[in-house]
Amino acid sequence: MLFSPAALWPVVMLFASNIFMTFAWYGHLKHKGTAIFLAIIVSWGIAFFEYCLAVPANRIGSAVYTTAQLKTMQEVITLLVFAGFSIFWLGEDLTWNHAIGFALIAIGASFIFRA
Repeated sequence: MLFSPAALWPVVMLFASNIFMTFAWYGHLKHKGTAIFLAIIVSWGIAFFEYCLAVPANRIGSAVYTTAQLKTMQEVITLLVFAGFSIFWLGEDLTWNHAIGFALIAIGASFIFRA
């Protein structure tokens, strides 16, 4: 059951959708000199593709996962994507405090998947 398409595709699609959403929400921070209205328009355009992936990911995933599991999965994926984005796009450092905080969130999330 764990390796069924309904179990795997939502994870893949949520990773992809989170990459789009992270760029939509935070990508403009690398270009702070750009007019805010332009940042909003570009962000909306990027977010469209996030929705095109997230909505079907949740629809497909609901055959295997509960909505609480889907939401929890999405949040953990968001943290993973954001950590990489912060380092590689924004050039920020992740500290031990970030790593510990993210790990505690992941540990808490693991309880959602317990039987």
